[in-house]
Formats: sequence, C-alpha cells, structure tokens
Amino acid sequence: MKAIVSIIMGSTSDLPVMEEAAKILNDFMIPFEINALSAHRTPDEVEKFAKSAYSKGIRVIIAGAGMAAHLPGVIAAQTHVPVIGVPIKVSLEGMDSILSILQMPPGIPVATVGVNAARNAGILAVQILAAGDETLNRKILGFKGTLKNKIIQANKELANIKYPYKTN
Repeated sequence: MKAIVSIIMGSTSDLPVMEEAAKILNDFMIPFEINALSAHRTPDEVEKFAKSAYSKGIRVIIAGAGMAAHLPGVIAAQTHVPVIGVPIKVSLEGMDSILSILQMPPGIPVATVGVNAARNAGILAVQILAAGDETLNRKILGFKGTLKNKIIQANKELANIKYPYKTN
C-alpha cells in the first residue's frame, strides 16, 4: 500500500489537531503518511519532500502549522500537488497562522481550512481525490448524506422541546 495523501506538521505537538485528518482518511480507506517537517528547522527536508511528493505517488498534501505557519506555503511553492493548509491555534487566537497560510502570492495557491480544522482538511482531500474516482465519489456523497440526516434528526428532537413561549 502506497500513500496518496501526506499529512505534514511542523512538530509533533501539532499531532492532536492533525490526527483528525488522519481519522477521516482512515475512515475512507485512503492510504496516507504522517511526518513532521519544519519550514524553519528542516528546510532542506521540506524541499526534498515537496519536490519528490508527486513522483512518490502523493496526490494531496495536508500541511498544518502554528505561529510562523509558513510550512503549507513553502511546500506549495515547490510542488504542483494540491496543498491544504491547516492553521493551528498556538498564539494570537490562530490569526497569525491563518494569515501566513491564506495570504499566498499569485500562482502559489494553498487551500485553507479553519483554525484547528484538520477534519475538514481530510474531507477536502477526499473530495479532491473523488473527482477522479467514482467509488470514492459515491463514498463522499454518502458521507455528506449522513451530515444532512444528522441535522434533520436534530430538528425533530428540537421540536419535542417544550417552553411556554416556544412557537414551533
């Protein structure tokens, strides 16, 4: 089994956030790898990873970083594989990380999810891969259907809550 998604984090302290992406990929039976690479502390290794990702079979990269969150952008600058950035809340309520990932120059896109939203990054990776895989496409449609059904069920439960001034 060869990984087709790579989850990269700046350090293992990011694992509690980034493992949410791993759980989604695992649920969808998508082979993935997880590594720690730092744009600032291991720049040569980041460059080597980014430049070889496609030839190794990687088709989507999920990169998470906090504080000086340059990792997703540095990777995106060196590969044509789609990169999904996960801002990690370490300081400034995650705003520093959001802006570092979101504000990329023209020609170097990084898809950016919400702060600590590695689960959404995993779902987005599945959706990207599903664009060329009918089996995976059916799985993601089923997953989206379960999200809809959860809200429909929640609304039914809310209808049973009684208050003297509640009108529905």
